[in-house]
Amino acid sequence: MGIVSSGFLGRRKRDVPGLPPGQYLTDGFPVLSAGPTPRIERSDWEFSFTAETGSSRRWDWNGFMALPQEGVIADLHCVTSWSKLGTRWRGVPVDALFDGLDTDAKFALFSSYGGYTTNLPLEDVVGRKAWVVHQFEGEDLAPEHGGPVRLLVPHLYLWKSAKWVRGVELMAEDRPGFWESRGYHLHGDPWREERYG
Repeated sequence: MGIVSSGFLGRRKRDVPGLPPGQYLTDGFPVLSAGPTPRIERSDWEFSFTAETGSSRRWDWNGFMALPQEGVIADLHCVTSWSKLGTRWRGVPVDALFDGLDTDAKFALFSSYGGYTTNLPLEDVVGRKAWVVHQFEGEDLAPEHGGPVRLLVPHLYLWKSAKWVRGVELMAEDRPGFWESRGYHLHGDPWREERYG
């Protein structure tokens, strides 16, 4: 991976009651990347879903857009301590990807264009807790923020919301992703300050 983007550094603007411990509020949307920003055309984008049994599903852009869509308003909390409140997104609930599938898997590993991965307990991505989003604040999601499509898991630190997402693999056993294998916490709950393992 290349150098870490400048968004990893910052300054506290102000403390706000009700934020998770150790967080500060920002009005901006810092860009945090551990390498170059992939540029994926929608015509080349696809999303794969692989169950723990090895069965798989794939969606191209048109197939993905035909899935149920939802608007989401969410607060974001970054492990680098900034929070952004009331952000607006649009995308496919992760639950829709499971339509008609029975699984005994306990974990999911999301992968991205560029090689990034992040692991999540399945209970953190189903039950309307996570979305695969393609719009931010009413506009197509910009590449620097993960476009054309990123994962959104707003109740966990933002590194769990993988940018440039391209697929998910269901797993019986947990397997650390990119940041988790470099010392970040396996779960990432901002209210418990699960920053590092």
